[in-house]
Amino acid sequence: MDSRMHLLLLFVVLLACPSVVTGQEARWWKGNTHTHTLWSDGNAAPEQVADWYRKNGYHFLVLSDHNILSTGEKWFPIGEMERSRLTSAGVESLRDRFGEDWLSLREVSGKREMRLKTLDELRAFFELPGEFLFIQGEEITDRWKKKEVHINGLNLTELIEPQHGDSVREVIQRNVDAVVDQGKRTGRPVLAHLNHPNFRKSLTPEDVASIENDRFFEVYNGHRSVLNHGDGEVASTEVIWDVALTLRLTRLQYGLLYGLATDDSHDHHGLKETSTPGRGWIFVRSEKLEPNALIQAMRKGDFYASNGVVLEDFGRTKNSLWLSMKPEPGVTYKTEFIGTRLQEGGVGEIGEIFKVEAGVRAEYRFEGNELYVRARVVSSRPHPNPFATGDMESAWVQPILRSD
Repeated sequence: MDSRMHLLLLFVVLLACPSVVTGQEARWWKGNTHTHTLWSDGNAAPEQVADWYRKNGYHFLVLSDHNILSTGEKWFPIGEMERSRLTSAGVESLRDRFGEDWLSLREVSGKREMRLKTLDELRAFFELPGEFLFIQGEEITDRWKKKEVHINGLNLTELIEPQHGDSVREVIQRNVDAVVDQGKRTGRPVLAHLNHPNFRKSLTPEDVASIENDRFFEVYNGHRSVLNHGDGEVASTEVIWDVALTLRLTRLQYGLLYGLATDDSHDHHGLKETSTPGRGWIFVRSEKLEPNALIQAMRKGDFYASNGVVLEDFGRTKNSLWLSMKPEPGVTYKTEFIGTRLQEGGVGEIGEIFKVEAGVRAEYRFEGNELYVRARVVSSRPHPNPFATGDMESAWVQPILRSD
């Protein structure tokens, strides 16, 4: 075969196999970035937690225990009191699921203990290429006086101790900077997201807006003590988002702020508890199910938050923001396009609802004076295990700039 015929055949093969030319097609991966186990204040062994998420359709999981990574040797006491987080019955449940050889047990001074599985051990058992993986993380848990500052560091390689500070904003910034600095030092993409701003009414919209060098916070957290909807004293997390976005894009010049949904699960035995798994999550669009690729996609804003609604896709054209839902039988959808407009001398109404559209596809055409636009989809189906009574399954699409 001469060289010209060889090239022709190769060209035909490439046309027939577009993946050879374009690479793997990007798709949506479901994950939770805020999860607790017996390594800190969760009430289940890490393998039991991981097993639930993998069986329930998640593709990635961050075990974000407080001020600790799942590394080294940690033994947990086996108690028999009603409030014991690990009991003999719990150990038997693990034995039934994973087998006798899985458990590491000992007795010290007449008290039984079980060794907790490390992240490396969990990876060896649960991870499957293209199906499920862990991203190493930590909830850096800090405070200033009575104000709680909790920041999740994702894709870490080393533990980050709480950095402290002389004000709420200094505590936030110092801990975010510690995550960012680790990423720079290791050459690894990392991400820090500010958790549950209304937990113990700790953070104001101005505090959330003040984050430099990173742009992520929880707009929805499934723990029932975090006041997502606000109350008479504090604004809802969605109002916080719009106020923070407006400040960041005008006075502060810090850029966009992206919103995550998480379940912040601690209670892994039964439903209807304070913070159970499966209340909120994110979908990330990436070609690969790999920690670095997922973090890079999130940093580009190529993800959305959800507590039930699944999107087929979303995107923008030169003149519009659009999205489409994956329809469920008997369920209807309402999309609200939300933002703040620029006007002479400043800005207009913060968090204005620009447009409401029903159906499985919605689009907002820019008018030219928008500072930013984001979208919220609310379905007609109640959340099966809601953060608060009356919550409907929803999704939140990241804000975009009119000039992008």
